[in-house]
Amino acid sequence: QVQLVESGGGLVQTGGSLRLSCAASGFTLDNYDIGWFRQAPGKEREGVSCISRRDGGTYYTDSVKGRFTISGDNAKNTVYLQMNSLKPEDTAVYYCAAVPAGITTSQAMCVLSPGPSGFWGQGTKVTVSS
Repeated sequence: QVQLVESGGGLVQTGGSLRLSCAASGFTLDNYDIGWFRQAPGKEREGVSCISRRDGGTYYTDSVKGRFTISGDNAKNTVYLQMNSLKPEDTAVYYCAAVPAGITTSQAMCVLSPGPSGFWGQGTKVTVSS
């Protein structure tokens, strides 16, 4: 069974930190490009941070640069999003997604989004209070 499960969301005060996890089962994440996306109430989904095996790099949307870090643990088949200095504007449901490696660059994955062609988790909610 192919599945992605996000966890780690919750309620945190402005300036606090959270680490989100995206655990994969049924496939190996290191063979895929991975992205974190978020959707705030009343807003469109946006790419937050992505990893591509094609360009060997990572991408962060401008609003999170210097505050968020994407990383992976192959042994646990899990990708993380470390979120520091959280702001109320970061409040959203956060989703991880995966597509076969080599199809997109990290920037393209985040900017364009894999859409229904990728694997998606169910999301984890992050609320940042002011």
